[in-house]
Amino acid sequence: MKPFLLLATRAEDLPADEEYALFLRFTGLSEDQLVRRRLEAEPLGEIDLDDWSGIFVGGGPFNASDPLEKKSPVQQRVEAEISALLDEVVERDFPFFGACYGIGTVGAHEGAVIDGTYREPISVVEVTRTAAGAADPLLQGLPDTFAAFVGHKEAITVLPPSATLLVRGETCPVQMFRVGQNVYATQFHPECDVEGISTRIRAYAGHGYFGAGELDLTLDAVRRLPVTHTGALLRAFAERYAR
Repeated sequence: MKPFLLLATRAEDLPADEEYALFLRFTGLSEDQLVRRRLEAEPLGEIDLDDWSGIFVGGGPFNASDPLEKKSPVQQRVEAEISALLDEVVERDFPFFGACYGIGTVGAHEGAVIDGTYREPISVVEVTRTAAGAADPLLQGLPDTFAAFVGHKEAITVLPPSATLLVRGETCPVQMFRVGQNVYATQFHPECDVEGISTRIRAYAGHGYFGAGELDLTLDAVRRLPVTHTGALLRAFAERYAR
């Protein structure tokens, strides 16, 4: 089979390597079947979509809605590279799955309104499939309502006309959408387990996701409900698009 490509942006090695390990685990792919590119470390370069089964984008520290003057040169480069890639991905309806930061990249590309209105602290929340979500092949077998890990400073306030809402939440209305038939994005983290998100909590303390002195409270928040279903989305994507 042709490999899948994982585009990553985490600069810290521990959470970056753990994210890759979690994608491997939940997709069921081996290291030669899931090739990682760390965009914060080096330019993406030319990508021929015909060489790949599909593309994943992991989470990261960048926010699409940040003013341009606050974006580092690395963030501006990464956004430009992913946007150019999405031009072809969307045009061809090529298999793509963006998690957390990925929803901002697809949303921005498609003209969504993205801001801090529906930001969520790091925690576990319950999200619900829409009618379109219940009919979507990636969400088959998931319950109508399921628990998911979240933690983000921005979210989509208004979906673009090209997007179909698949999963909604109480505190963040847009939790998952699809563009075309094969381009997916989630606000929640389907690649996380308790250990993985706890690593990120510790790594990103002081990055504005929670207040000083709230580390233990945040670690407790991701244990308030068991998260058992979201990883199935990644496996379903890998199985559906492997070629």
